[in-house]
Amino acid sequence: MFPETPSITVFDPLAELLGAGSEPFVYTFNDAVKLSGHACPTVAGAFLLIRRALELLHPDTVPIRGDIAITVPGPVEAGVTGPISQIFTLVSGAAAQNGFKGLAGQCNRMNLMRFQEGRAASGPFRFQRISTGAQVALEYSPAAIPPHPRLGALMPLVLSQQATVEQRREFGQWWRHRVEAILADAGQRTLFQREE
Repeated sequence: MFPETPSITVFDPLAELLGAGSEPFVYTFNDAVKLSGHACPTVAGAFLLIRRALELLHPDTVPIRGDIAITVPGPVEAGVTGPISQIFTLVSGAAAQNGFKGLAGQCNRMNLMRFQEGRAASGPFRFQRISTGAQVALEYSPAAIPPHPRLGALMPLVLSQQATVEQRREFGQWWRHRVEAILADAGQRTLFQREE
């Protein structure tokens, strides 16, 4: 398990409407790990990106799940675009063509996630608060929190299945250490707001 902070709190009107309760949902990084099946700098970055976007777009209120539209730079199959978008969907509800269609025009989640086909997967992620039109563009780079030097030596051994039990354990520890450092930094050195 990873630390419970940072966390993201959102209110989902669809959940309330359909009897799941009126309390806000609280997402932790562990929820992102369960969805992804692993923890890595990309999953951590996706979690921090959506957290920062919601903070900026809802400075004085609890964010509403389903009130965010997201534009992802690049096609869904490029690089780590797909895994990042899954974390965004988990927290914000924004989905592509596979999203919930809504109930009589309410609580729609379909097509709130758009991928920029025909371009490289680079540039900022764009988040828009549907109810107000407010927008923010954010980029993520974990370069300021580099991996431990030992990872470079251990990775080929692990991937080629030549690592000893002790080397695999050490690899996992250093890998986790970087993810925890990225989360503890909370985006101060890894997230960048871009001008619209």
